[in-house]
Amino acid sequence: MNDAPVALVTGGGSGIGAAVARQLLTAGHRVTVTGRGERRLREFADGLGHPEGLLTVVGSASSFDDVQDAVDRTRKTFGRLDTVVANAGSATHDSVVDGDPAGWTEMVLTNVLGPALLIRAAVDALKETRGRIVLIGSVAGFVPTPGNLYGATKWAVTGLAENTRRQVTEFGVGVTLVAPGRVETPFWDSYGSLPPGHLLTADQIADSVVWAIRQPAGVDVNTVVVRPLGQPN
Repeated sequence: MNDAPVALVTGGGSGIGAAVARQLLTAGHRVTVTGRGERRLREFADGLGHPEGLLTVVGSASSFDDVQDAVDRTRKTFGRLDTVVANAGSATHDSVVDGDPAGWTEMVLTNVLGPALLIRAAVDALKETRGRIVLIGSVAGFVPTPGNLYGATKWAVTGLAENTRRQVTEFGVGVTLVAPGRVETPFWDSYGSLPPGHLLTADQIADSVVWAIRQPAGVDVNTVVVRPLGQPN
């Protein structure tokens, strides 16, 4: 019987989520990766050679039915769930003064509601394994930026992490918020270009996520903020 730990990563077909999934698979975990695009998930699995320990599930991080389906399929396929990584997110790269409200609803639902839905869907399974919840936040969730609604969603994630920790710690479930600075990922595609200066790689952020996940029993790493050298705020 395979008792290797099991993780579920939302938005795991590219960027930080894909890097986390790859590193966890290399470390011997079994991993479910979710995403809205079937093609992207297929290409991700193709690139890894369809390892036995990988399950891909198409669905939206802001739909409770989809998130619950991913959790249920993970438990049915692998028999357990030890870690969830709420990575799915998006940004409109505009401001509340002159931005386009058409894109705000999806961003807020994905970035704020999505992690809450994942916690709700997975918490019973995580109680059984005394597992861990990892939320991918942002430096923007600690440092205010003029007019930045994306930053406001990440402030919400910062609060959600601590609020959740205070409730689930009594169940033996850990909560870690990983808050990256600027990272070279598809996050910037809709921005039009990469921001200036040195950027972190997705694998460098994944290093911090996997490090937190692999802490020994009884250790709860709560907040990890990772900036590239040269990013002042």
